[in-house]
Amino acid sequence: MGVKAALPRYEVYLYTAVLGVAMAWAASWIVEASSENVNRKAFKESVKPGWHYFGRKMDVADFEWVMWFSTFRNHILFALTGHVIFAKIFSLLVPKHRSLVFGLYGVLAVLVTMGWTFMGLILSHCLMLYSVALVKKRWLCFVAGLATLASIKLEPYNSWQETLVTGSFDLQDVLFYGGCGFTIMRCMSFALENCDRKEGSYSFLDLLKYNFYLPFFFFGPIMTFDQFHAQANSSKLSRKDRELWGITTKALLHLGVILVVDMFFHYLYILTIPSDMRLVQKLSDWSLAGLAYSNLVYDWVKAAVMFGVINTVARLDHLDPPQPPKCITMLYVFAETHFDRGINDWLCRYVYDYIGGDHDKIFKELLATLCTFAITTLWLGPCELVYIWSFFNCFGLNFELWVAKFFSYPPFSTIEVRLSMGRRIRGVFNAANFWTIVLYNVLSLNSLEFAKMVGRRLIFKGFPFSTLSVLLVTYCGVQLVKERERNQALLEDKRLYLQQALVNVPPLARSVPNDTTTARQPTTFTILKCFH
Repeated sequence: MGVKAALPRYEVYLYTAVLGVAMAWAASWIVEASSENVNRKAFKESVKPGWHYFGRKMDVADFEWVMWFSTFRNHILFALTGHVIFAKIFSLLVPKHRSLVFGLYGVLAVLVTMGWTFMGLILSHCLMLYSVALVKKRWLCFVAGLATLASIKLEPYNSWQETLVTGSFDLQDVLFYGGCGFTIMRCMSFALENCDRKEGSYSFLDLLKYNFYLPFFFFGPIMTFDQFHAQANSSKLSRKDRELWGITTKALLHLGVILVVDMFFHYLYILTIPSDMRLVQKLSDWSLAGLAYSNLVYDWVKAAVMFGVINTVARLDHLDPPQPPKCITMLYVFAETHFDRGINDWLCRYVYDYIGGDHDKIFKELLATLCTFAITTLWLGPCELVYIWSFFNCFGLNFELWVAKFFSYPPFSTIEVRLSMGRRIRGVFNAANFWTIVLYNVLSLNSLEFAKMVGRRLIFKGFPFSTLSVLLVTYCGVQLVKERERNQALLEDKRLYLQQALVNVPPLARSVPNDTTTARQPTTFTILKCFH
């Protein structure tokens, strides 16, 4: 039974009601725990006075959120506003050279923000990896790139480089790691794309224009060089119908999400509570489940908003940047689990798909995932927590393939078809898989102790009532996600059918006749247009 297998409408309504009630109930437990423990000593550092008209304190435990939307907000608005203005002016005056304008503005902004030493360090990375790119050996590009990345991720090399460039500016260390890390990944993309170029090589200026595009420079997302080079150097700057309206709508949506998240932080201390293990031990099983789930949802929201703001600027520059990550609510397979689609696209293009091929062979898939998570571990910064996270996610990705291969053989495949319950059977396994994704990833957001506590309570101490009830609610959620995917698949099939039908229409039938005699006879094009 594929994704297009339908469920009765009343069953979908039942799943919606169960999921809505369960989420509201779990949220009420978290609100109660937040209100009753707001004055705990463990909360003093991360719960601060918020909006005074709410009359409540605000959870400020997330450094990144505070940095982006409080401490660093004015700097970001000033720099991006200047970029938009200069990019628009020069795109109108010299559209063929707009990528050069992007690069020049980015160089000046980075130079003013971080100084000559940081600029020299970045240029040294670019020059070294550009030199390696000229050799056109993929393995050499990987060795040089990963060695350079290790120099800012491993001691004592990272501390030595950081002391060279950081100064009085409070956020210079954050910008140092962001700028250097993304620069190296972009330079590796440039080098690998240059290896695939059959005639000649890209210039060093092409690399600089690509690397110093300001919206992506410090915090990403990563856009592979082939895509950026083609889009940034295109002189066709026309927009689709209502494209500007869509960009404006998404910008306003991101602003609304920022306000809603700030409001929720006054009532749900989802980031502070997991840091107090004494309090966590007193919470109910449902509170822990809701807390773990809400932490992952918040991490997705944060990534979607931060990348969404940057992507809005990129779309104004006529670029098509990587999409925001897929929400954890929509995930029930490891193959789609990622919180940075730019990094994910980079890894898939140069490592995972390159080694794994069609991802149907067990040993090739194992090698592809091992290489992918090895690079991911280096990117995140090697430590015990990252090792554990990488191991379990790598195992989960391979285990999915093993199970899928096992159940694709008779008699399991025939039993599923005969029962006509393939979607429901898969939903049960997907519900369990969803919670393995939650447990494997929540440890990277909070702590290993919190993840172990959630797993112990839901799997062992809470069995059978808490375990089965949480899985039942998760099953309802998975079926609703599958229903949404089914509707999208049907719409996509309809769109492809109409496109194929129009292609097969004879050329004379595609135009509306001018004479009145034949105009009364409906053409194939007219019928299809009415059907659409």
